[in-house]
Amino acid sequence: MKAETLPSPLLAKELIDFLQGLQIEKVPAPVADIAKWCLLDSLGCALFGSKQEWARIMLEEMSAEGGQGVSTVIGRDKPLPAPAAALCNGTAAHGFELDDLLDEPIVHPGAIIIPAVLATAESVNASGARLLLGVIAGYESMNRIGIAMGLEPAHRGFHKTTLVGPVGAAIAAGVVMNLSPAQLLTAAALGCSTASGVKSYAAGTGGGMMKRMHAGRAAESGVRMAQLAARDFSAPPSAIDGRFGLLECFGGKDIKPEELTKNLGKSWATENVYVKVYSCCSWIQAAVQQLVALRGDKPLAPGDIAKIRIGVSSYATKNNGAVAPPDIMGAQYSFPYCAALAATADPADPAMYTEKEINNSARRELARRVELYVDAEMEAAYPKHYGSRVEVQLANGKSLQSFVMDPHGMPADPVTEPERIAKFKRLAAPVLAANTTEEIIRKVRAVETLNSARELSALLRT
Repeated sequence: MKAETLPSPLLAKELIDFLQGLQIEKVPAPVADIAKWCLLDSLGCALFGSKQEWARIMLEEMSAEGGQGVSTVIGRDKPLPAPAAALCNGTAAHGFELDDLLDEPIVHPGAIIIPAVLATAESVNASGARLLLGVIAGYESMNRIGIAMGLEPAHRGFHKTTLVGPVGAAIAAGVVMNLSPAQLLTAAALGCSTASGVKSYAAGTGGGMMKRMHAGRAAESGVRMAQLAARDFSAPPSAIDGRFGLLECFGGKDIKPEELTKNLGKSWATENVYVKVYSCCSWIQAAVQQLVALRGDKPLAPGDIAKIRIGVSSYATKNNGAVAPPDIMGAQYSFPYCAALAATADPADPAMYTEKEINNSARRELARRVELYVDAEMEAAYPKHYGSRVEVQLANGKSLQSFVMDPHGMPADPVTEPERIAKFKRLAAPVLAANTTEEIIRKVRAVETLNSARELSALLRT
């Protein structure tokens, strides 16, 4: 990227000054309300993820260091220092492909921002209002920096969530800590130097546990950078949008620094949050939704299906076409597996993505009869829309067809309040008693009134 394409004066400072000055009473009520739902959704994802093997390993590693702190590890009883707790909780929240997404920048904010603000708020005993401001600021910064960065990093194999995430987490944690404008700019700048993450988990050879920790590492980095900034550790103020900054180094020809401040204070990131319904990659959700609708309440038998054709963007065909995924991560990123699952079982059940289920022989055979192709309309809509075109060719000669531009959960077709609550209860059920779950919902819905965020976090321990 040529230096003359970079903004002068730097726009990142304007964005950070705006976020540092947020006041809960001046944030539009709908924005704050959605931020609360984002908080609840991410807590549910972290509760469910806390029981997964990767969350257990991460907690054991952090506990082995012997650090003392007051920040909750969700679903556990022993607290840790804030960065370590953010690492554990981010790993859990991003641990089963259920966490939210901002579609245009292609980043997962909740699994990074919520662990960062929760751990930070506990460590400094911040109020619920400051926690909520941290959520709003974190989502806003990840969305704007992610859009400004463009799509080329994702196409080159970077995981944009973890390029943008440490910066968003640093800003979110810094807002919770009520850092000065100069300190908050420093926290964000330091976060730029922790940006990392490659998408080898999507290469079709098995994802292992690597992606699970990406959000955790970003949350951990953000918290630590905010703590360093609070101690007056310094950094160049141009690290986001200046020479050799985050945008120039990772961005490509479509870098758009003006997006950092475009309609600032008028349009908000929380208005564009995509709430996932199924435990799989965001690109796949529309196809899964349509297959469930086409088959009806009763799943089809694999033998009833001759072929399934799915039209998507070229990006999805290149990255989500593994026919025989070798592990859970691979299955959650595989159109063929998820399509076979949606046609013949319950894709809303996270248990259907376990090792036992992904090795179901009949389902694997059906996955081989799933064809992906580039649909011109889907290609033109990428990445603002995550739709697909589906055709099910039945063995009896009949054909079932459907088209959805925006899957359920997108702002164009948002989940309802009862659906949000039902998702949280389903994810929390393996970990918490029903009465505790209800109390968490009440606390989150009134989080800005809490004198201390610890009133909420105490309910997340077991």
